[in-house]
Amino acid sequence: MSGAGVFVGFGDLLMRLEPPASQRVVQSSEFRVGFTGAEANAAVLLANLGVPTRVASKVPASPVGQACVNFLRRYGVDTSTIVRGGERLGIFFVETGAAQRASTVIYDRAHSSFATSAAEDYDWATILDGARWLHFSGTAPALGESVRGALREGLQTARERGITVSCDLNYRARMWSPAQAHDEMTRLAPLIDVLFGNEEDAATVFGIRAEGSDVTKGELPVESYQKVAERLMDTFGFGVVATSLRSSVSASHNRWAGMMSSRDGHFVSRTYDITPIVDRVGGGDSFAGGLIFGLMRDDAPQDCVEFAAAASCLKHSIPGDLDLVSEDEVRALVGGDGSGRVRR
Repeated sequence: MSGAGVFVGFGDLLMRLEPPASQRVVQSSEFRVGFTGAEANAAVLLANLGVPTRVASKVPASPVGQACVNFLRRYGVDTSTIVRGGERLGIFFVETGAAQRASTVIYDRAHSSFATSAAEDYDWATILDGARWLHFSGTAPALGESVRGALREGLQTARERGITVSCDLNYRARMWSPAQAHDEMTRLAPLIDVLFGNEEDAATVFGIRAEGSDVTKGELPVESYQKVAERLMDTFGFGVVATSLRSSVSASHNRWAGMMSSRDGHFVSRTYDITPIVDRVGGGDSFAGGLIFGLMRDDAPQDCVEFAAAASCLKHSIPGDLDLVSEDEVRALVGGDGSGRVRR
């Protein structure tokens, strides 16, 4: 791989609990258990694609914390920089929607091991050893000042070492206010090279809105998003701005594409008509991971965004947060084979 190096994800790790068969939480007597985190989701995809990956986080020194670590190890992620301590692993419940009933996420992550961690918990010299890329999402600084201190130290170390830094804005209204997100993300922006965000994040966090956009009506004017990307690059100096373009017909039927902007221009993928959706949670993380894969390979910009859109499209067919696909599967879809025919 051109420009080979380790991908590092820094962020919260969570237990995912989901009722089976699109049931509601209030009606289910059982839950499927998995483990996740925005940065870990991207790391798992990259590990599947052959990139050395590492996750830095903090989990409790308990069987639950160990189960989370074991889960990531199963998919080839280096967990040696996950530290132990704190009281609990954060949890989120997922109700998978169907037809006109939207999927719902319910968080229970207050006072988690990661949320109460501090800068001294993380040895950034070890975490970034051999790294080419450091990735985090907006959910990390949203957890509070102690995590922000650790993150700032990591980003500064990455900058000093010439490591590419990417951020997925991942704004969550239940975690912090737009004003809080604006203040902190504006502070971190000079240390970020590649910015990811969906059609609403730039407006909420940076006040830069795509004119004419209405996600509830499926109106996603690409030209408006390109202007947003240009303003973000001009204002904050990002080298790349990328966004997923999701048009929701219903919870079971979405149209999906991706866009990447850089100093070389704007690049838009083909649009995928995804129906029926098995699980959309983690689709944005897959888009980020797929684009990072292409950028780490120094692929052409159009190839990068096509690969990312195809990888995230396939994620919608897989239960859970993880995009457990191979490079061959993604490239087959990029090449036009979306038939779903049995492979023997």
